[in-house]
Amino acid sequence: METLIINGSPRINGDTWSLFNIVKENIAGGCKVLNAYRCNISPCIDCRYCWQNKGCSIEDGMQEIYSYIQFCDNILIASPIYFSELTGKLLDVGSRFQTYYCATHFRNENAGIKPKKGAVILTGGGDGRMDKAYETACTLLHHINCYNIHELVFTHNTNVRPAVQDTQALMGVQSIIKFFNCE
Repeated sequence: METLIINGSPRINGDTWSLFNIVKENIAGGCKVLNAYRCNISPCIDCRYCWQNKGCSIEDGMQEIYSYIQFCDNILIASPIYFSELTGKLLDVGSRFQTYYCATHFRNENAGIKPKKGAVILTGGGDGRMDKAYETACTLLHHINCYNIHELVFTHNTNVRPAVQDTQALMGVQSIIKFFNCE
């Protein structure tokens, strides 16, 4: 069993990290963490290479992620909320899933990605609006063949209470672990 965690947080050891790390430490099999703020991955530049070709014209760290996406069993998107949306750097990485969309909609091909489970963890203070970010995360997960998606796990008011003190969020994280570990 292999899991990809896409971390959209710029903060090491912050609230988002503390929750996805619990998942990382308790899931079966291997795990790869992609830190959107510390990776060598550029956003899509709309060159339209993938309209006619498999893959992407940009040669960077995304090539390794494409390989991992092909065979992994689970994908977790974890992000703080910025203005009711996923972080910009996470969206930069997600824009590179365009090649999978184009396989289906422009090249009329099967993207060749095995079906997988998905989950989303969101953290934040602010106004507590998680719906838009969750919808965006689910759209990204669908493009990489995750249709069995766990219900949203989130913590709010992290400017007042650390995520690891949110009992509801911790129960949600445990539920994701069970969901990912169940074959």
